[in-house]
Amino acid sequence: MKQTNVVLTEAVFYTLLVLHKPLHGYGIMQETSEMSNGRLKLSAGTLYGALSSLLDKGWIEELPIEKGSRKKEYKVTKLGKEIVKLELERLEELVDNGKRIIN
Repeated sequence: MKQTNVVLTEAVFYTLLVLHKPLHGYGIMQETSEMSNGRLKLSAGTLYGALSSLLDKGWIEELPIEKGSRKKEYKVTKLGKEIVKLELERLEELVDNGKRIIN
């Protein structure tokens, strides 16, 4: 599976990264903020819109809810991991080209 021309927003990129371990919505907001050194602060609306889209694309999956819990947890899928790898390659190319031109 090779998807090309996929450009991720920063919010989607970080969401896919932090979901390499199961997390619920608030945990995703905390982890993305921490990973970006506080620069990216996801609002609930942005996050839940992104989660819905990522579920529809098959890039993440919703895990079974534990008995007695109301928290939905999510985890990145194999396809989602491939999308992150492709985005990393794209970003590395951008940085390499920028450094080559600027330096």
